[in-house]
Amino acid sequence: MEKVKLYFKEATHELLTKVSWPTWEELQGNLVVVLVASFIFALVIYLMDLVFSLSLSTLYKLF
Repeated sequence: MEKVKLYFKEATHELLTKVSWPTWEELQGNLVVVLVASFIFALVIYLMDLVFSLSLSTLYKLF
C-alpha cells in the first residue's frame, strides 16, 4: 500500500511542479484550431458521403 501512496504523491508533485501548463490564451488559440479543423473534416466527410450516395443511387437506377 505504501507504493501506491508514494506513486500518487510523486505524480501529484510532478503535475504541480514539473509540467508546463499552457496559458489561457494558448488554450483559446488551440481551441479555435481544433474547432476549425473538426468542421473542415466533418464537411469533407459529408461531401464524400453525398457523392457516394448519389453515385450509388444513380448506379442502382441503371439496373
